[in-house]
Amino acid sequence: MDSHARRFTFLGTGTSVGVPMLGCDCAVCTSPDPRNHRYRCAALLRVPQGRILIDTPPELRLQLLRERVGFVHAVLYTHYHADHLFGLDDLRPMPRLLGGPVPLYCTGEVEGKIRASFAYAFGPQAETLSAGYIPKLVFQRITAEPFTVLGERVTPIPLAHAHFDVFGFRVGDVAYCTDVSAIPRPSWPRLEGLRVLVIDALRHEPHVAHFGLNQALDAIAQFRPERAYLTHMSHDLDYLRDNPKLPPNVEMAYDGLSFDF
Repeated sequence: MDSHARRFTFLGTGTSVGVPMLGCDCAVCTSPDPRNHRYRCAALLRVPQGRILIDTPPELRLQLLRERVGFVHAVLYTHYHADHLFGLDDLRPMPRLLGGPVPLYCTGEVEGKIRASFAYAFGPQAETLSAGYIPKLVFQRITAEPFTVLGERVTPIPLAHAHFDVFGFRVGDVAYCTDVSAIPRPSWPRLEGLRVLVIDALRHEPHVAHFGLNQALDAIAQFRPERAYLTHMSHDLDYLRDNPKLPPNVEMAYDGLSFDF
């Protein structure tokens, strides 16, 4: 990759149960089109100083192997729900390759959930175990204020996800906003002047914790990015059926899709 290039890759674009969904034989879950096969949501940013991962979903190992990524240099967390967190143990090999613990950029709330969910990685007993046996991690506490990771300015975008508070992230002229049911007005300026907006679109109908398709399209029309991609999609959305119906600057994302920024 060119030393000045930055590349965004969708590691996963599916909802919390993934697509295909267990026990379902609908047309999307049985589709042979790989663009309808959706791992749980995550994204990878390749930047000149390394690789930044957004979230650690349950399929993380498979996602990184597919993209031929041996390790990442830092992880950003949008929130602590299982489909965005529970692949964290797949970070175990990375400290050996990094030469130190993996930095996790997250809120204090997310840190607390990680420490509770992965208690074996912390405490006195963990200090006696070498890298590879447990995840070796270091927390970098974030708030709504912009911060820097691998030389990149990252701007958190506070979002509503039902009664949960989550972050989207903006790097340069790209914003990644998964798991959103409303965009608070104070966050609007952080979504202005975008070249690319990645936005939650769970299904055709509205949902208490996620944008439905029309709500996502309304947000895209409001913020007017040059291009927009839909993510966190359930089996209600069929790439071959629904993607051609979208506005010219909007596309359903799919696992493995990349673009430069």
